[in-house]
Amino acid sequence: MSFHKILFLVCLTPWLSGLSAQDVETTQAPDTLRLRLDEAIQIALTENPTVRVADYDVEIKKEARREARAGLLPEASLSASYSRTLKKQTMVMEFGGQSTKIQMGTDNSYSAGLSINLPLFAPALYRSIRLTEADIELAVEKARASRIGMVNEVTKAFYQLLLAQDSYRVLQEAYAQAEANLRIVNERFTLGSVSEYDRIRADVQVRSLKPGLVSAGNGVALAGLQLRVLLGVAGEPIIAARGSLADYESAMKPDQPIAETLENNSDLRQLDLNLELLSHNERLTKANFLPTIGASYSYSYSSMNNNFRIRNYSWYPYSLVALSVNIPLFKASNYPKLRKVRLQMQQLRETRLNAERQLGMLVQNARDKMAAAYEQQASNREGVAQAEKGRLIARKRYEVGMGTILELNDAEVALTQAELAYRQAIYDYLTARADLEKTLGNNDLEHTINQK
Repeated sequence: MSFHKILFLVCLTPWLSGLSAQDVETTQAPDTLRLRLDEAIQIALTENPTVRVADYDVEIKKEARREARAGLLPEASLSASYSRTLKKQTMVMEFGGQSTKIQMGTDNSYSAGLSINLPLFAPALYRSIRLTEADIELAVEKARASRIGMVNEVTKAFYQLLLAQDSYRVLQEAYAQAEANLRIVNERFTLGSVSEYDRIRADVQVRSLKPGLVSAGNGVALAGLQLRVLLGVAGEPIIAARGSLADYESAMKPDQPIAETLENNSDLRQLDLNLELLSHNERLTKANFLPTIGASYSYSYSSMNNNFRIRNYSWYPYSLVALSVNIPLFKASNYPKLRKVRLQMQQLRETRLNAERQLGMLVQNARDKMAAAYEQQASNREGVAQAEKGRLIARKRYEVGMGTILELNDAEVALTQAELAYRQAIYDYLTARADLEKTLGNNDLEHTINQK
């Protein structure tokens, strides 16, 4: 691999910005918030607005259930009315062979009373209540999915920050070593024991590492900013991750003991709950074919007068109890509505079958990535040891005049490349494991790899 490709790996191009490396030195900044993975997840689940919005949706669905249940309770209302007759009704009656005109009614009419209505048998209302209960279960599952997604995002952002910090430290060490080599070469050049070419190559090595160091520092700052956004942390603290990716090496296993069952997968559970909702909707549609029975009671006072002497009015009570039965005979819209619900149920079954197959593929893909990353990490760990040994040999050869500056530079580059590849393999394993946890629907902290 060429030196420029190594710099491209170190630069962490997804995080390029105009910040300086000094702005992101997490070990010396006084306002740095240093977190473990479990602490970051707990903060995100508490402070991130996305999770709170999902919780509010559950509460809204619960209120909708209370609203539906309230339909089973009696409804009571008070009413009052006043009417003014503009033209009275005229009737013609025969008395003794003569027609007589009589005007009916009074100028003013008043009424006031209480009415109570109670549903005795309402199948559609019962189905609506069951529909809202299933809707709550779906909202709860969506809230759980929101938490699973948040845990996954925070976990991968945390690992991304660890990778950025580790890459920055590796490049700092490489830059410091390149400066040390330059000082040695300058001293030997002054004494005349090395050529000017060696001094130029050592100087070029230092200058070539500087842009990568700045870019890696920018990567630390932007990775911390991304994690801070997910955590919902206000203010201006610098977010730093405790430890390094090497601390997670002991948790890596070739066969991670995770039950590969999709019964907790949130996508599948939401599809099942949506299917249950459609089933309740089908029963609700069928309930429109059933009769409804209701009871009502009313009590009122009324008065009719031709003047506005209210004190002299006479008020007469009136009350009744009624039982009503409504039997639907034919409503054309009910039949296509029922067929539409059944078609939606069949469509959802096919969607679930396809989703289950795709999720199985994602599980296997995550497993393969974990296995590949594990093997790569084991190989890269040995590669780091060999690269350190090679650098030591190249350094000794150069000090005794048997080696060249090119050999020493190549050894330094090989060590930097090996260390970065070693940490990249650990990062690949951890992110693949996080994706596997999300696919399987595991959102408990005990399923995450915590930094002790």
